[in-house]
Amino acid sequence: MQLSEPSKDFIAGTMGGFAGKLLDFPFDTIKVLLQTQGEKPRYTGAWHCFQSTVENHGVAFLYKGISSPLLGSMAENALLFWAYSHCKKALGETEGGEELSLFRLALAGAGAGALAPFVNTPVELVKCRLQVQNSTGVATAAIPGASGSSSQRFRLYKGPIDVVVQTVKTEGLVGLYRGNVSTLAREVPGNFVWYGVYEGVCKFMTPEGGTKADLGPSVHLLGGALSGVGYWTAFYPADTVKSMIQTNPDHMGNGFVETMVRVYQREGIRGLYRGWGITAARAAPSHAMIFAIYEYTMKLLKPTPDHDPKDRFAMYESVRD
Repeated sequence: MQLSEPSKDFIAGTMGGFAGKLLDFPFDTIKVLLQTQGEKPRYTGAWHCFQSTVENHGVAFLYKGISSPLLGSMAENALLFWAYSHCKKALGETEGGEELSLFRLALAGAGAGALAPFVNTPVELVKCRLQVQNSTGVATAAIPGASGSSSQRFRLYKGPIDVVVQTVKTEGLVGLYRGNVSTLAREVPGNFVWYGVYEGVCKFMTPEGGTKADLGPSVHLLGGALSGVGYWTAFYPADTVKSMIQTNPDHMGNGFVETMVRVYQREGIRGLYRGWGITAARAAPSHAMIFAIYEYTMKLLKPTPDHDPKDRFAMYESVRD
């Protein structure tokens, strides 16, 4: 059975999301812990946060709650690459036709990013609440109607499924999409840059008279690494605001703009960019992996007619080397 191009993108995106998240998750845990410290920071920086977390909870804690984001990353990247394929066609791409301009490719990325929050928001809400809960010893969802200190207004969760059940029970289905505006504000410009930088690197590295298909794994890795840093630099404050809205009872019920203003007034621009360094550092290898695995999977799904199927093994050897 011949797969359609969007179907191939969906499968390749799934594989890329799986590989990228395994590499990325420990760094993401550190990022969330730094973002959600509140008015009196517990950590002086990323390294201190890492040391303190490992000393107090062990290395395994860095992967606490990975099941939900691992599945979410697979779904997110599958949706992203599938939507990207459709957006490119909507902007005029045709099979065998002239390649779209870099701006249109980036615009297609922004269009794909607009769909991402439908998957990202609930997945990241579950992830963030578990990450912060286990670091502080308390959970981070406010108990409606409760009063007292912040710690008294937190609820403990047993795992990802319990987060979903308790959130829906106390906040309704809409509770799973708390922080959705922040996620959208991050994803649209982020994916404009993500795809724009990656496609730009590929265009720059394509030999004269050649095509993107002529590029090797080293270009995919380089393009992915640069695009990952670009994605998180595009509008990082939106991610900080999202984490605060999803995990901090003091910001529950506040909107995107209100939360951003409050964080800025309290901590300045530094507060909005807390954790950016570790995030950019983790983005380079993880996003390099996403694009490399995506491109490799696409090649497996689209063998050229003038090559023997056995060439797939040779292609694997080139990627491995």
